[in-house]
Amino acid sequence: MVARARLLQARVLPRGWLDALRQVSLFAAAYVAYRIARGIAEGRANAAFAHARDLISLERTLHVFVEPSIQAWASGSHFVIVLASWLYVNSQGSVTIAALLYLYLRRNSSFYFVRNMFMIAMAIALVVYVVFPTAPPRLMPEWGFTDTVTDFTGVHLTHTNISSALYNPYAAVPSMHVAFALMIGWPLARLSRRSIVRVLWLVYPFVMTFVIVVTANHFIFDALLGALTAGASAYGANRLARA
Repeated sequence: MVARARLLQARVLPRGWLDALRQVSLFAAAYVAYRIARGIAEGRANAAFAHARDLISLERTLHVFVEPSIQAWASGSHFVIVLASWLYVNSQGSVTIAALLYLYLRRNSSFYFVRNMFMIAMAIALVVYVVFPTAPPRLMPEWGFTDTVTDFTGVHLTHTNISSALYNPYAAVPSMHVAFALMIGWPLARLSRRSIVRVLWLVYPFVMTFVIVVTANHFIFDALLGALTAGASAYGANRLARA
């Protein structure tokens, strides 16, 4: 019975309870840091809207301010806009957590590299949230944006509830939806044995980029910075692995 219990534990927890608790503690610490940064950013609403207007000005100068047009096009299809709104609400939590659990339980040797990417990415994001708080497009209806998440799902992200426990209203830069999608999508694509699964994970970050734009939660510039954050985190995790 002892041998069977150890075998079961090895299957469920590849490195034992202590390691599992260590991983949970790391992500819990990141959550606490996030809450602190959220409180700081929430007190800088004026700066957040000023930074958002600066991004719009930059995109207009570069002739890439197309987010209102993209949202208007997507709004022409009720199915597309509703699906995108629900994906925005659920993907950051459910898909990311499920992917991390799969990596830890079934691909444990690859989990720690991905974990290190997440820790580095969240550290970068927290610094930017404090230094450069930015309002999302959906809070700027004067530019033609609408809050599709509220309109089509009934989820009010600015309210204090369970669904918004990890939500910072002025954390548009960088887009962590894109960063998280890249940090789980591409590693899982490399680990996948089935072609269809590999393709789905490769496409996932592009889907999330589309979702954040059509729901008016991020600018294209935010998505680009999210991708750069993921790239910098992969570089940092690779250096840690070598060390």
